[in-house]
Amino acid sequence: MNKPQPLNHTREQITALDKDLLALLAKRRELSLDVARSKEVDIRPIRDTHREKELLARLVKQGREQGLDAHYVISLYQSIIEDSVLNQQAYLQGRANPDTQKQQYCVAYLGARGSYSYLAANRYCDRRQVDMQDLGCKSFDEIVQAVESGHADYGFLPIENTSSGSINEVYDVLQHTSLAIVGETTIEVGHCLLAKASSNVSEIKTVYAHPQPISQCSRYLSQHPDFKLEYCSSSAEAMEKVIESGDPTVAAIGSAEGGALYQLEAIAQDLANQKINQSRFIVVARKAIAVPEQLPAKSTLIMATGQKPGALVEALLVLKAHNLNMSKLESRPIPGTPWEEMFYLDLDANLSSESMQSALKELERITRFIKVLGCYPCETVSPTQLSNSQLMIEPDTSRAEHTNELTELSAIAANEQIRYCKKYKQDATRITSGQLDIGDKQFGAIALISLPQDSALYSQKAKSIKEAGFQAVVLEGLSRQQDATVNVIEFKKALHQFDLECILSIEHEAELKLATEHASILLVSGKQMNNQALLKRIGSLHIPVILERNTMASVEEFLGAAESILAEGNQQVILCESGVRTFNDSVMPSLDLAALVDIKAISHLPILVNPSYASTAETLSSHANAAKHLSADGLVLNFSSVADAFAEELITNGDILRSLYQ
Repeated sequence: MNKPQPLNHTREQITALDKDLLALLAKRRELSLDVARSKEVDIRPIRDTHREKELLARLVKQGREQGLDAHYVISLYQSIIEDSVLNQQAYLQGRANPDTQKQQYCVAYLGARGSYSYLAANRYCDRRQVDMQDLGCKSFDEIVQAVESGHADYGFLPIENTSSGSINEVYDVLQHTSLAIVGETTIEVGHCLLAKASSNVSEIKTVYAHPQPISQCSRYLSQHPDFKLEYCSSSAEAMEKVIESGDPTVAAIGSAEGGALYQLEAIAQDLANQKINQSRFIVVARKAIAVPEQLPAKSTLIMATGQKPGALVEALLVLKAHNLNMSKLESRPIPGTPWEEMFYLDLDANLSSESMQSALKELERITRFIKVLGCYPCETVSPTQLSNSQLMIEPDTSRAEHTNELTELSAIAANEQIRYCKKYKQDATRITSGQLDIGDKQFGAIALISLPQDSALYSQKAKSIKEAGFQAVVLEGLSRQQDATVNVIEFKKALHQFDLECILSIEHEAELKLATEHASILLVSGKQMNNQALLKRIGSLHIPVILERNTMASVEEFLGAAESILAEGNQQVILCESGVRTFNDSVMPSLDLAALVDIKAISHLPILVNPSYASTAETLSSHANAAKHLSADGLVLNFSSVADAFAEELITNGDILRSLYQ
């Protein structure tokens, strides 16, 4: 057995490698700024998630070849990508606002050096490669006054924490200032028990802390009822008191990084109730800024709606009508006006966008008071994810394609974090809209009608479809219908007259606005299944959605599209299998009933089968019956736009439904 090399020599090699790695990371950061310069010229979005996924997939493969775990590679490069994105945003933001650029900024923050506010401000300036002249303040009012008076360029205010929620005092301060929000930053809050090096937890009698950390560490503190809690105006003040006391029985709650500035050691770590504990800070300045259109932007406004029923709902419907996502809504009492509230809203939109400007004009007409507090770059970088199969499954070309997919789906099904899986939600999802009831052993029947249609026949067709046993109607081809809005409204009235739900098919992204205003349920056509921007917008809505499989999509890609909707909050997702291309000579797709079986095995989501495109007149009934016996949650059957064929299809489809219900 060979004798290992001396430990010191191994450590020297690791140190040399670490130095090389840091130099390479610095070089990579420089190159990312070259990317930002190119995007400044071409006006391209700051993020290219398709490129990021390709990069990660390639790195995972290369990492495996080097013996590196896929999750390790993903975690490492997600941090690198986040750093790259934020640095590019900071560069482009600076270029768009040259009059605000300095080599040094005076920054007002809560507490003294070492406080969480100080750490957030320091990180914000470091990213922009500017020097920070710090100005510690004793209160939020003092921070605002320092910026308003010109003694500070920026003020840092903590606005919310993932553990303790919103910080109401800051919202109250924002009501009465002329300052504009020009930025945000989020930091990890790692609460530690900080004391002198010679101290021990068992000896601690007094703990100094700001009220927020005390609230966020309540579970840990409840385990030490003998601690005497002393409240401070900031974490920095708490650490100062420990130093001043010179007492080994005294400790403070703060960050390890801040404690190091006071020569304090962390004698206990991870005190917060929640494992993930983050604080978000807003940056205020005397002058508002312009945000380049390629940056993800956030706009914050305050409004008072007045005292009448439905006033807030009416205002929020304006945002919905303009497809504006509201990421935060907070209410605070209006001083001097009992029982009236001021509402604070964060909208994921650029103030200069057409949708935002139109929404503001409408809101000005229906609110008592409205004011934009600022528009600024959003610094929340959602990590790029790879599918579970890319992380866990090695490709094996010796196995059949379907066997490969089954193996991948089995691996996915075991992941408790994927929302469409039974591991995530054991009970089958059931979705009800009017008379339509789908999922959890409830079988739905939906008629598909292509526009344009003769408006004189709306009521007649609705009556016939209802009598045939259907509960809902999908209208597709909105772009082909002249005066689409008027005709949809008229058709919808006819459907509701016979208790039929109106489902509108979105074949073009521009149709989303019309569909959300008039549909009970949305249907995302297969051609839009890979439109991530559309899926995210639909995911932010509170309306059921049917997701149709793209004819070229694998089952994994189909479920991945459903996950995109679920991840945005909309849990009312129904899948729809309509057939896939098999690259043979047939012009018709093939109905993939094997996919139906696979999906039912791993997912709690209801799934419809639409055999209209993949079945002939001879095979339609057989395909429908097969789908029902394989536990499909409903059928979508087509009705021709030709008036003469409608009666024939009505008889055929009615017979099919009756045979299924027997």
